[in-house]
Amino acid sequence: MSFDFDAHVDRANTDSLKWAKYSGDVVPLWVADMDFAAPPAVIEVLRRRVDHGIFGYNQPTASQVDAVTGYMARKFDWAIDPEWIVWLPGLVSGLNVACRAVGEAGDAVFTATPIYPPFLSAPEYSGRRVTSVPLVRDSAGWLWDFPAVDAVLRTSRAKLFLLCHPHNPTGRVWNDDELWQIAALAEKHDLVVCSDEIHNGLVLSPSRRHRLLATLSPELAARTITLLAPSKTFNIPGLGCAFAIISDTRLRRGFVAAMRGIVPHVNALGLVATEAALSSCDDWQAALLDYLRDNLRAVERAVAAAPGLDMRPVEATYLAWIDAREFAADHGIANPARWFEQCGLGLSDGADFGAPGFVRLNFGTRRALLDEALARLARATTPGCPG
Repeated sequence: MSFDFDAHVDRANTDSLKWAKYSGDVVPLWVADMDFAAPPAVIEVLRRRVDHGIFGYNQPTASQVDAVTGYMARKFDWAIDPEWIVWLPGLVSGLNVACRAVGEAGDAVFTATPIYPPFLSAPEYSGRRVTSVPLVRDSAGWLWDFPAVDAVLRTSRAKLFLLCHPHNPTGRVWNDDELWQIAALAEKHDLVVCSDEIHNGLVLSPSRRHRLLATLSPELAARTITLLAPSKTFNIPGLGCAFAIISDTRLRRGFVAAMRGIVPHVNALGLVATEAALSSCDDWQAALLDYLRDNLRAVERAVAAAPGLDMRPVEATYLAWIDAREFAADHGIANPARWFEQCGLGLSDGADFGAPGFVRLNFGTRRALLDEALARLARATTPGCPG
């Protein structure tokens, strides 16, 4: 089948958070929400479910559970027990539940910056402290400073390690050596690892593959909470369906206990969409990745041509993490994200990720709109843009 990712689906004046943020002429490339219609197989099962007409209390069906176990086996050669699956109404809920389930109030939760903002807010909502170290860069990309991580873990009394893999916002796919070093630190400091792997289906680099952290060893799996969802890969975040995979019985019981009374069941439409996405959309996903690779190349060319901007290679996701600090310093700009907004381009502010001076650009959109956005990026980095 062929899929038309160039189709213009008008999202203005709808319920879109992404498109409602700006009232003026601003191209919104901020929140991680693609502008593509969901896969046809997903849309078809949603139609059938709506036609049924009854939306009572629901629970995951056997075929929906099979879709998850089948996806894990097919994509990652990981045979999971259905009992390990804990259904969630969203991945961010899973991050917050993990912070409540592991350790006690006052304990530290470790992560590395820059990082998806809920990694920084979830510990505080749970009465925990955030402790972190920054990732570092070389000419090839973003890297861990493992000696610094070890030092912080040694003194912080952290009980939980929040990992993002593939990484949002830098786009890194952590390789096996890096994952093994994370595993060694988790064992050394007796940490539970909550691994957000929601972008696992969006690996763009032909030299990279996604390895689920928990598949390194049974011992590591026993201290790992793996968070997954079809929402990013198949562009269905509004349907609110995610799941945790937790092989250790005690850890899973603690996680479920922390959910009681505050985390609702997954809605019926989210469950049927998840089943279709995980079991019937491989061809759509492959076509999407090809389209995103072309979009990424356009972003790379535009950033390379813009004075004062820099970005490292994006291996996964549809997000470009752009260093605008030199540009801002050269032009006396205090907030690059605000500057780009004034020039008609809505990007995520790096300060929210723990990295002021950076911006994040979502290139998961039709090429014509991306080209317009990149033209605005070029104008914003040359003299004359209104400020």
